[in-house]
Amino acid sequence: MNNRFPRTATYDPKWINENQMGPNPLWLLEDLTNDMNLEKGMKILDMGCGKAITSIFLAKEYDVQVWANDLWIDPTENLERIKQSGVEDRVFPIKAEAHSLPYANGFFDAIISIDAYHYFGTEELYFSWYLQKLVNSGGQLGIVVPGVTKEINNEADLPGKLKNLWTDDLYTFRTYQWWKNHWDKTKHATIDSANTIENSKELWLNSNCDHELLAADEEDLFTFVKLIATKK
Repeated sequence: MNNRFPRTATYDPKWINENQMGPNPLWLLEDLTNDMNLEKGMKILDMGCGKAITSIFLAKEYDVQVWANDLWIDPTENLERIKQSGVEDRVFPIKAEAHSLPYANGFFDAIISIDAYHYFGTEELYFSWYLQKLVNSGGQLGIVVPGVTKEINNEADLPGKLKNLWTDDLYTFRTYQWWKNHWDKTKHATIDSANTIENSKELWLNSNCDHELLAADEEDLFTFVKLIATKK
C-alpha cells in the first residue's frame, strides 16, 4: 500500500491502528484529497473526525487549519493526540452533533468527512439545511463512505450469505449513483466526481475490519464511495 498511499506511509502504522475507528481512514482520506483542491491556510471542517487522526493528517500534509468535529470522542482526549503530533496551532477539537454545528455560514473553505457522513447525511434535508451552508461559494465538499455496488432496499435484495449478517445500519450503504443524485438534486453544489474507490475491498481487508461480513460478500457488494462537489 505504500506506493499507492505515499503520504500515509510516512505515519506510524501502530499509531494508525491504535486510533482508527474503521478501515484505515488515512488511506481513504489520501485517496479523497488527491482529487480535491486544498491550499495552504484553508479552513477545513473534518466532520466525524473520530480520534482526529484525519485532522492531524490534513494539517501536516496540507498546512491547513482544521476544526476536528466529533460527537462521540472527548475533545480533550483528541487535543492530547493533536498536541503530541505538534499541530495544536492548526487543529481545533470540537464536540458537536451533526444537526447542531456551532459554525458561521460560509466559514469554511472546504468540508471533509471520512467514514462518517452516512450516519447522518442520508436524510433528505441534511445537505441543504445543515452542511452546505457552512462552506463558502467555490469551496469543496468531499466525503468517503462505505457503500455498495448495487442498491439494497430490503432483505430480498441481499445475497444469501449476507442475510444473517445484515443489520439495519447497513441500509445507509448506498451506491455512488445514489449519493450523486442525493446532493445534485439540491442544486446547492456542482458534482465534481462521484465514483467508487479502486480496490475498496482490499483496503477493507488490509485494515483488519469486518472480516466476517467481507468473507460473506461473495458478490463484491461492499465498496467505498467517494463524492466531491463544489458549492455554488
